This record gives sequence, C-alpha cells and structure tokens, in this order.
Amino acid sequence: MSARSLALGFLSAVRRPMRVAELVRRGEVMGLDGGAMRVALGRLCREGTVQQVERGLYAIGPGGMALDERARGWASAETRVRDWDGRWLIVLVDHLGRSDRRRLRERERALTLHGLARTPSGAWVRPHNLADPMPQLARQLHAIGLDREATIIGDACSSDDSAWKALWPRDAIEAGYRHWIGEMDASAARLPTMTADGAARETLLLGQSVIRAINRDPMLPSALIDTGLRAAMIDAMRHYDAVGKAAWDQVA
Repeated sequence: MSARSLALGFLSAVRRPMRVAELVRRGEVMGLDGGAMRVALGRLCREGTVQQVERGLYAIGPGGMALDERARGWASAETRVRDWDGRWLIVLVDHLGRSDRRRLRERERALTLHGLARTPSGAWVRPHNLADPMPQLARQLHAIGLDREATIIGDACSSDDSAWKALWPRDAIEAGYRHWIGEMDASAARLPTMTADGAARETLLLGQSVIRAINRDPMLPSALIDTGLRAAMIDAMRHYDAVGKAAWDQVA
C-alpha cells in the first residue's frame, strides 16, 4: 500500500484527527519510513483531501469527505439496496467524450463504485435496486466524479434484458465472497501466534482488501446473485474489523 492510501485509510478507520507521530508509527508497521508518510500528508493537504487541524494534527479534509463516506459505508452496504422490480438505472456518458483521461477515470470510478456496468453500446446500466431516491443518487455520483452533464435515467424498462444481466459474472462474484470469508477465518486463527506488529499489519492488509471488495461490489439483487452469501461476507468483515482494531491497539 502507498503512503497516500495508508494515510487516508488510518484517518478514515479511527474517525478522529491523528498526530503525525501516530501516523508515522503506523506507517512504519507497514514498512514505510516517516519521510514518505510526511510527504504524502503534505500532498493530500494541498489537494484538500486531508486537512491540518493544527500543527502536526491531521484529519480528512473537505475534498476527501465524499470518498471517505463511501469507504466507511461498507458495514451498512446491505441497507443501500431494496427489492428489485425489474427496472433498470441507465447513465449515458458517451456524448461527453473520452479524450480527457483524468475525467474519464473519475467518471468511470463513480459509475463502477455504484455497480454500473458498461454495455457494448456505451450505456452504463445496473438493476435499479438502489434504495436512495434519484436526486440523492445523482448527488452521490456527482460528488465522486460523474460529470453533471451525464444523462441519468431511472426506472427504465427493457423488453429483453438478458444481455444486461450477463454483464456481471455471477460465478466469479460468488467465488469472491467465499474466498474472502475463508481468508478472514484463516487469518483470525493465525493472529494469536503473531507479533503485535505482524498481527496489525496482516489485519490491515486483509481488511482493506475485503473492504475494497465490498465497496466495489455491484450490490446486485437476488435475481442475479446469492445475496445471502454476500451478507455473510459483510458480517464476517464486521467481526474481523473488530479483531483488527484490537490488534492495532497493541501497537506501541
């Protein structure tokens, strides 16, 4: 993990301002020297993603709030969806062009983080089982990178949506759920035999991987995926998160 991602991860996980010495020490556990962490904090502050509350004290800044909220929402991910009635959410962006690579990355990140997949025609679609009303959903998409000029169509019908349903590989997604549940179980059994630094390092690396998988999960309805298996993975991560926080409390 980079110094940038570690700094943001630590600040998001503890949900409070942190002293630079504490961030440096945590970075050292992950194999980073203090200079790298300080440079990363400086750059994040200049971007507005992190803010310096006072000398040597850092917190998530205004520019990082939307992504931080999204990153911390993994534990309540299941509350973001509702029963699916067969309607679709469609976002049209091809009229915006693809020449600005930075804007393209931000746009596609916003779409994929909300579980939309790109069709061969260029439209981005997903089952409209998201619980948030359309105005709030649009604000969330815009906050993390979707152009305001994008066309968002809610509650669209399709006479033949079989091709759209196939955009998400069910077998691979469900295999991912089983993989992460197994990894967390194996790690929890290993931790008592490890040093404090080693246990902290392992829980962060594995925990971040699982959280990334949850946050990038398309949150499909039961018609397209085994939602019970997904819920089991999220529940396992809640337990593993508590184990990880206890491990980091042992780091001097």
